[in-house]
Amino acid sequence: MRTKATPRRLRPQARSFVECLREFLTPALWKQVHRGRAAKRLSPRWGAQPLLLVLLLMTWCCGDSQPERFETAKAFCAALLPKRRRPGRTAQGFQKALAKLPTRSLRVLAAGARKVLAARLAGRWSAGGFVAVGCDGSRLECPRSAELERRLGRPGREGSAPALWVTALVHLRLGLPWAWRLGKGAAGERAHLLQLLPLLPAAALLVADAGFCGFEVAQQLVRHDVSFLLRMSSNVTLYTERRVKLGRYREGLVYHFPAQDKKQPPPLRLRLIRVRARKKKNDVWLLTDVLDRRRLPAAAAAAFYRWRWESEGQFRAYKRTLAKVKLVSRTVRLAHREAEGSLLALQLMLAQGALAQAAPRRGPAEGPVCSPRKVLLAIRQELYGLVGRGQPGYAERLREAVRERRPRASAKAVRDWPRRYPHRAPKPPRLLKLTPRLKAQMARLKKRIT
Repeated sequence: MRTKATPRRLRPQARSFVECLREFLTPALWKQVHRGRAAKRLSPRWGAQPLLLVLLLMTWCCGDSQPERFETAKAFCAALLPKRRRPGRTAQGFQKALAKLPTRSLRVLAAGARKVLAARLAGRWSAGGFVAVGCDGSRLECPRSAELERRLGRPGREGSAPALWVTALVHLRLGLPWAWRLGKGAAGERAHLLQLLPLLPAAALLVADAGFCGFEVAQQLVRHDVSFLLRMSSNVTLYTERRVKLGRYREGLVYHFPAQDKKQPPPLRLRLIRVRARKKKNDVWLLTDVLDRRRLPAAAAAAFYRWRWESEGQFRAYKRTLAKVKLVSRTVRLAHREAEGSLLALQLMLAQGALAQAAPRRGPAEGPVCSPRKVLLAIRQELYGLVGRGQPGYAERLREAVRERRPRASAKAVRDWPRRYPHRAPKPPRLLKLTPRLKAQMARLKKRIT
């Protein structure tokens, strides 16, 4: 007699803030963090799990000082881990234990969160056959302590404060930070991008502004088999087989030659797309290695580049919503751990908001998008116990944390700031016709390769 197959039970969706945290920070992930830590216990009161949880919770807490945020985070962590030994009592002890924690533990935690993120958001992960990932960098100001000034230096003008430079990869469709790299305030975001290439998801389409243009970056992306969409500027020279008029140009194949090099690497055969704007001087020139127009039409390329604004929005949420314009740690070890922990907290916060918006969408401009500020307020209500009986639960408040969508009637920059250079749209690249010498050089290099 055949028995009726029982339906497979699905895992219930997380409803509380604690369940949402455990959905990303699983017990298996905590075991990996413990294995990656030094064998000898560095602090009897601070294990890896409570130490990292307090670091994350302090990013979400509100308060005028670190000790004030520490008290709230410590109390919530003790309630979150009732069977564990109570963590340390003082903020000074927490900072000493945090300084001894290897940064490898934070990176293991971030890698595990990325895996859960990709699995849970698989239905909204790609668009048009690509996973659009933006790359951008920003500077985080640090206190003017003697150690930070000596080791980080002055990244900008004379008299500027020491700073850290963070380069982040952002999932543009969901507006989520994916991976990041830290360095000194004068570090180059191009070098950081090349270090982040192994962390890109499969079928990634890297979308970046004119700060990443150049033959070396494009060559490394082609070598790593990473599709890209880079904005060009006037300091880039491209070559075409026929002479073209810049005013009538739409899209076509171009050749990107390296600078004078003894090794003479072969030129790159790429595709240049012009996206028209209301003002001719604001036209966007995009360079991509996707030569098939059916795989990446010009309209889709323009949409992907418009999504790049999510990279700017991610830094705004980090600096303004989480109040990380200036770090508070006064040593290099603590500053790196503060930045790593706060970026991971931003990723987990926005991931919870993205998971709550269950309606599928084809782009960030269509369908509900989570508001970082509203998600943070929902988390703070849980941390401070401000939810009474009869009020909406945490999951319902996350579903209501939707970003406002309204037509923009004013400029994005309200006014010119004193220490900020006014924004100027990049000018179009130089388009020249291939000379007989360059054609002969291409033939020699092709013959050498074959």
